Amino acid sequence: MSNVVILGGGTAGTIAANRLRRRLDQDAWRITVVDADDAHLYQPGLLMVPFGGYRRSDLIRSRRRLLAPGVQLVRGEVEQVTPADNLVRLAGGHLLEYTYLVIATGTAPRPDQTPGLLGPRWGDTVHEFYTLAGAERLAGALRGFRGGRVVVNVVDMPIKCPVAPLEFTFLLDAELRWRGLRRRTELTYATPLPGAFTRPIASQLLGSMLTDRDVAVEADFMVERVTDDAVVSYDDRRIGYDLLVSVPLNMGADYVAASGLGDELNHVPVDRATLRADGYDNIFALGDANDVPTSKAGSVAHFEAELFADAFAARLGGRPARADFDGHANCFVECGDGRALLIDFNYDTEPLPGRYPVPGLGPFRLLRPTRLNHWGKRAFRWVYWHALLPGRPLPVPARMSMAGKHVPEEVAS
Repeated sequence: MSNVVILGGGTAGTIAANRLRRRLDQDAWRITVVDADDAHLYQPGLLMVPFGGYRRSDLIRSRRRLLAPGVQLVRGEVEQVTPADNLVRLAGGHLLEYTYLVIATGTAPRPDQTPGLLGPRWGDTVHEFYTLAGAERLAGALRGFRGGRVVVNVVDMPIKCPVAPLEFTFLLDAELRWRGLRRRTELTYATPLPGAFTRPIASQLLGSMLTDRDVAVEADFMVERVTDDAVVSYDDRRIGYDLLVSVPLNMGADYVAASGLGDELNHVPVDRATLRADGYDNIFALGDANDVPTSKAGSVAHFEAELFADAFAARLGGRPARADFDGHANCFVECGDGRALLIDFNYDTEPLPGRYPVPGLGPFRLLRPTRLNHWGKRAFRWVYWHALLPGRPLPVPARMSMAGKHVPEEVAS
């Protein structure tokens, strides 16, 4: 019997496993998912935890119950992959043999990589919201906040959900206005990017939204160290804070480096269309674990896993793949005050205005804050658990379409 071993039971790993189980002969193929625990975290919900929007019980489900019947879950820490022998070694010495390997162990915040970030103020006046424990601690800090200097700082790119720091800033601005504390608060957004986002049209819009909210933007800010009261860049800029909300450097799993499969951030270099690991015919990397030049976002993990599973099954059957991954990403961006905007883009096309997913009808508006977009994001949690992870068909194309979009006149000219 042939084995597909999937390292990681998050979004990409779960979708890939469930879709492959439907497409591969159960008598000929065994599908195994490996993860350290049985707790699947709904990561988009972490953004709302500091503002009381979700509790721990809203965000965690059993990995085993999310996997289709016939998919095996093995719990264990991955220590090393040996491609020459097609083996995965787990902590304790347990070995798994694979015919094909799918790396889907994501990326994670590494505050230890920035001098001073894990100093005495960590968890007191220095926080992050990219882990559940961190988001819960930040919720407590915000409840006790009465005004002062708040800095939202992205240490380096790439990070998972690259719009989340902007969303946090917009939501914090709205929260402080609602509590009557905004005039007593100096809010700064410090980013290593030259603007608010990586793509020009979206960056201009999001940057103007920060300006409209009286948020100071420190662009091209590369963090060298963090002190007890300031963030310091390599060019000696210094931003003082009373409360620092950091988005630490993100890195892939350590076993990726130990196995010689990753780059300097432990992300796996892959062919950006097929997602096959460079130099290996039987290893693929999905979601946040790979190095494709698009957002590390849940939508990317979804689209990659869907297209990968279909293409993988087709090629095994001697058929050409109908489509490979094109860098498609879309994200709802919370703007505060019960509104959100939506962006949709891929490798070659930046976010554009229009309607999504049905041309001319929507119901969602692209690059325009609306209440319906906000409720679309809130409703997505149900879609995630009940449709997305099981691999059921959704009315959203895995490859980006230009239907319903238009290029603004100032860009077209």
